[in-house]
Amino acid sequence: MKVTEIIEQFIKRLLTEAHGGTIDLQRNELASQLGCAPSQINYVISTRFTTENGYIVESRRGGGGYIRITRINLGLDEFLMHILNSIGNSISAAEAQVFVTNCLEGGAINGGDAGLIAAAISDNSLSNIPQPMRDSIRARIFKNMLITLIE
Repeated sequence: MKVTEIIEQFIKRLLTEAHGGTIDLQRNELASQLGCAPSQINYVISTRFTTENGYIVESRRGGGGYIRITRINLGLDEFLMHILNSIGNSISAAEAQVFVTNCLEGGAINGGDAGLIAAAISDNSLSNIPQPMRDSIRARIFKNMLITLIE
């Protein structure tokens, strides 16, 4: 397991155990505890704990500084609408996979649904479509699939 994955799983476990879904972290203390560089903590937080992934991150610099991470708790329809609004008019295969994983982890879809959606919007499925149009069509297909889950 990569260091970034270890950091991510550790923070997610802390969030699961936290009452109210909010934790305060000291970057240097966490880095020391996990045996990594503080910059690795920053990288994981900035890439894995984003609004698109269902988190709010606040930070305060200085001696008493901290990083506060809050898991956004939305109802199923609100969660799906948040995903729909985040997709935009086009989406790459890699970005789409992140959203599918978020839907699975957020309980909006099950493993079977995730596999079907991922297959339908994969580059393999869209291989006959010219690259400039592929991401736009992928976004439309994905949005339509999510809308059916809301209705």
